[in-house]
Amino acid sequence: MLRSVSVRSILGFLTVLALVCSAVVFAQQAPQGQAQGQGRGGRGGGAGAGAAAGGAGARGGGAAAIPISQVMKVEWTRPAATVDQQLAVTQENIVGTDLEMKFYGPAAKKMLTTNGNNPRASFSGECDGPFAITYRHKGHAMDLTGASKIRWEVRTSGYHVVRPVVKLADGTLLVGEHASESTPIVATIEFSLSGMRWIKMDPERAVTVNSEQARGGGVNEVWYRNPDLSKVEEVGFADLIPATGHGVGGLVVVGGIEVYGKPVPR
Repeated sequence: MLRSVSVRSILGFLTVLALVCSAVVFAQQAPQGQAQGQGRGGRGGGAGAGAAAGGAGARGGGAAAIPISQVMKVEWTRPAATVDQQLAVTQENIVGTDLEMKFYGPAAKKMLTTNGNNPRASFSGECDGPFAITYRHKGHAMDLTGASKIRWEVRTSGYHVVRPVVKLADGTLLVGEHASESTPIVATIEFSLSGMRWIKMDPERAVTVNSEQARGGGVNEVWYRNPDLSKVEEVGFADLIPATGHGVGGLVVVGGIEVYGKPVPR
């Protein structure tokens, strides 16, 4: 009888001890859990001041950071009298007077307008060589660093692709590695310029070329290293292979273009 009482006493003591230890552990973990929850809110996963602070940090400097905005918009038009005709693209096909259209490569002058019920855009079917078309804003240059992006309306056929083109402040013309391709109907495509690689373009022939700046990167290296996109003068597009005429054999259609970045005074 005495032994039985002793065992029950020991078991009871151990049970109480376990409950006390559990309470201490829970009390220590609760603040840590709250701190972790606040941390998730600070990264934008929660609400209130924590989420606001996380959003400001993501933008890089909070209120002091200058957000990107639309710094250029290209809209296509054509006179009602020529709606069913495909005519050579001219400055008059661009809505407004704040943009200047630039042509690179002999084939660029063979770019036509779309016709009929097609969306108002440019059509490359008659371009028998590589070409680039860019636009220069008369009021300002463009800072296309950071979160800058381009949104454009394109259609492609065959192996043709539409690539971005920029002209830097020093006159260097570059074509980017982004390729809008395999788009059988006109679609709006948006892409970031951050981290994009570029190759120098010959403005006379509209072909990619090597450069002294790129050769320092190694054997067969053609990427233009560290381009300064903080003051871009022109933005546009290129197709680097000849088109095949009318139809859908191989060509591109490019309509509206929106560029988002920061305006830079000249």
